[in-house]
Amino acid sequence: MPRIPQVALLVETSLGSGRDILQGIARYVREHRPWSLHHEPRALEDEPPRWLAAWRGDGIIARVQTPALARAIAATGAPVVDVLGVVPDSAFPLVHVDDAAIGEMAADHLLERGLRHFAYLGLSGENWSAARQAAFARALHRHGYEVHTRDEPRHEKDDTSWEAHLRSLTAWVRTLPPPCGVMVCSDQRGSLLLEACRRAGRQVPDEIAVLGVDNDEPLCNVCNPPLSSIWPGHAQVGYQAAALLGRLMAGEHPPATPILIPPRGLVTRHSSDVTAVEDAAVAHALRLIRRHAVERLRIDELAAAVGISRSVLQRRFRHVVGRTLNEELIRQRLKTAQYLLRETSLPLIDIAERAGFQHQEYLGAIFKQHLGLTPAAWRRQAREGTA
Repeated sequence: MPRIPQVALLVETSLGSGRDILQGIARYVREHRPWSLHHEPRALEDEPPRWLAAWRGDGIIARVQTPALARAIAATGAPVVDVLGVVPDSAFPLVHVDDAAIGEMAADHLLERGLRHFAYLGLSGENWSAARQAAFARALHRHGYEVHTRDEPRHEKDDTSWEAHLRSLTAWVRTLPPPCGVMVCSDQRGSLLLEACRRAGRQVPDEIAVLGVDNDEPLCNVCNPPLSSIWPGHAQVGYQAAALLGRLMAGEHPPATPILIPPRGLVTRHSSDVTAVEDAAVAHALRLIRRHAVERLRIDELAAAVGISRSVLQRRFRHVVGRTLNEELIRQRLKTAQYLLRETSLPLIDIAERAGFQHQEYLGAIFKQHLGLTPAAWRRQAREGTA
């Protein structure tokens, strides 16, 4: 019988992102030749495990958080794939979520809400947080908006400093001009920001709309109100990292550039479920489009439901939103179609119907026009982590 590769997984179980990466690795192993996996529960910043120095395996997948862990892994001499990328001198091949795409998705979501003031709450010294912030700010600058920013240390030393930290965060929230959309670098910071909003007397989402990253469902749902969050695709990171490690163990050279996985989508919960548009008719139209676009809602029906003429609604909508009603309907249907292509195995004819397109050919034409790909090609790339 062929020898089973011995693979060590130094991936934390304390965070939802780490657990998703482990699920992706497990899916790869199930679908391909078996590996003997060496893994134990750990936190992101734990010291290198003692057993690593004497371990003689074939490959390692790790969230390399510290230089000490990087040195300990490198000393094994085994092929390594990093799935974090915060130690720049490690030189390990990297598979990671696309932080720039995450920042742009956050900006798009908050702009969609009709917000005109924005802020970013990040972590100091974390390159992934800085990359998300930069992309978020760039996307908003293109629309003429500035971003209020605040970076925080990862840890506080004791309860007293934590309370002082929360007071400082509350003071920062009071400086934000309402209504304001705030991107939080990760879900872990979301609950803290929501508590600061409560202390500052700011209503969520009407005055402060909050969006996190990771879609860690227990964390998001325990927040008050429940936290909207971007779903970055860490499971696909795990899958592609395992695929890369398999190639490295077979003797291939590592890729010259990181493999970046685009976000899988965005889950809207109460914390950002707001339409901050002063024009009541336009706000009503936006809410109806989000809820009913896939039901083949027509513009005449939309105008009748809002209670003004089609021409007046068209003019006011374009002035406030910057898009026509038809463009917004197509945009919402396209998002639904992308989700169904990525997350289901439905045939294209069914996806076209469920997303509100008249027929499969029209779905294909819209994909080519907006994304430059056929729906089938986009689905293939999405599942490979390249769309």
